[in-house]
Amino acid sequence: MSSLRTFRPRLVGAATLALAALLLTACGDDTGSDGKASASGATAPPNSPSTAAPATSPSTAASADSPSSRPSSSNAKPGPATTHGPADRPDSGNPVTCEGSNTKTVAAPLNRPVNHMLLTVTNTGGKTCFLYGYPGVRFGEAQAVPPVIQDSRPQAVVTLKPGESGYASVNLSAADGSGGSGHTEKSVAVYFQGPSGNESVGAGAHPALPAKGAYIDDSLKVTYWQQSMDNAVTW
Repeated sequence: MSSLRTFRPRLVGAATLALAALLLTACGDDTGSDGKASASGATAPPNSPSTAAPATSPSTAASADSPSSRPSSSNAKPGPATTHGPADRPDSGNPVTCEGSNTKTVAAPLNRPVNHMLLTVTNTGGKTCFLYGYPGVRFGEAQAVPPVIQDSRPQAVVTLKPGESGYASVNLSAADGSGGSGHTEKSVAVYFQGPSGNESVGAGAHPALPAKGAYIDDSLKVTYWQQSMDNAVTW
């Protein structure tokens, strides 16, 4: 009898434990839509912090909206740099006489008219200059200057603003070979007249001649200074 009483409590205890385990399994059965149990035992709501998009930090927002990161709204383009060539240099004072120190002289042979040379004088100074009369031209060691063609006198004094040029032509020799004392010279000097037309003023110019020199004879003569090249080469 003692052994039977000992066995019954154990049987009751085992049945009680089995029933409790069954109830716990039924209450704790949490499965997803596919029938599998969630690892955490609960499904997070749609708007829970774990599924929301990460917030932008204040420092990141400030950086994205900072002036340095925005494209410039200005469409202005820098204008071209202003430059001044010799012809548009401003006049810096009262006009002066054109002469060797404020001009540059170039001597170039012409194809037409034949046996002619063109003198081009350019104002390289900062003031307007007046090119009076006609050039005093001396080839080589000549002691006298050639005469001027009177019909070439312009109606007004040639006026050169800074950068501008005046012209005169030199008839070197007779086209038909009728001139006497023909010879070749390798150098030339050009002198400038003052307002009276009777004196040489300032420095002379010494333009280069072609390597072969210039052939001249006793028909040598010059034109008055002209405002345009076209007027200079018509004589």
